[in-house]
Amino acid sequence: MRPVSCNRAYFLRHLRRWLMLAFCLWLPAAAQAAELIMFEQANCEWCEAWREEIGPIYPKTEEGRLAPLRRVDIFAERPADLAFVRGIRFTPTFVLVEKGREIGRITGYSGEDFFWGYLEKLIARLRSARDRQVSETQ
Repeated sequence: MRPVSCNRAYFLRHLRRWLMLAFCLWLPAAAQAAELIMFEQANCEWCEAWREEIGPIYPKTEEGRLAPLRRVDIFAERPADLAFVRGIRFTPTFVLVEKGREIGRITGYSGEDFFWGYLEKLIARLRSARDRQVSETQ
């Protein structure tokens, strides 16, 4: 029979391995979380209006926590993880993405009511897609 300290060391060594494995499996899922991508450009008055009216409060909302904002310049090289997003011609354009696919988009900004109304519809689509995935895996 092994001494207790040896069993404890054995346990801790394997516990660390399991925790590392769990972290490595969780990390890609976290990286694939929903995001609201704002395609913008310099000197865009509608982009500026959004930043002034919605920008400060968006991260504090339920929508902002569910789909954090990521800003991308329409003329800059497209990030590799957004290569699948096509047809962006006007700014601002907001694209809701999750797990490498587009859920929907809002083109333009003409005020708070316009933005929140359309975003609510996109969030409903996101939740519906998640519900379908959960039911398919059960």
